[in-house]
Amino acid sequence: MEKQLAKYLLEIEAVKLNTQNLFTWASGIKSPIYCDNRQILSYPLVRNFVKDSMINLIKQKFPEADTIAAVATGAIAIGALIADAMNLPFVYVRSKAKDHGMHNLIEGKIKPNANVVVVEDLISTGGSSLFVVDTLNNQNINVLGLVAIFSYNLPIAQKSFEIANCKYYTLTNFDILIENANQMNYISQNDIEILNKWRNNLQ
Repeated sequence: MEKQLAKYLLEIEAVKLNTQNLFTWASGIKSPIYCDNRQILSYPLVRNFVKDSMINLIKQKFPEADTIAAVATGAIAIGALIADAMNLPFVYVRSKAKDHGMHNLIEGKIKPNANVVVVEDLISTGGSSLFVVDTLNNQNINVLGLVAIFSYNLPIAQKSFEIANCKYYTLTNFDILIENANQMNYISQNDIEILNKWRNNLQ
């Protein structure tokens, strides 16, 4: 599953690799890799593969889950698809409260003490993901853990999740994607060395 999804992400160009002209993330980090999982939504085969794989992962790792919460905005669509297929309530959490109307941070109704799984599209530094986890925990909601489509496997993210004592699982990740990209002749051995050095230097 991990390898197949990595292959899909490369084929639909959801992941782009460029060791010469670096991408700039929203956080300001300069990176030779950029992942845009919103592209998945335009490809029914890949979209359903991700949805079904996520559902299997949730059932395996968090069988007591009774609510799905998505990280806005990237994971809203896939989170809603998962919740619908599992016949579970769905909410999503904003990065900041609205500045009008009800000033909601959490959109949708969620029961106190609900057993929630957070759905994320990708994990970079882990900051936005853990903000959502903290937001829910502060509302006396039981966050079982988090599932994501892709992780860059950055050391800083791994440390952050450990400190937050939050379990997380991903469908595929940086290491598997790079291995597949090499096998598919997307990148050279020199590119692999540059990519691994970049990733390992982000502490």
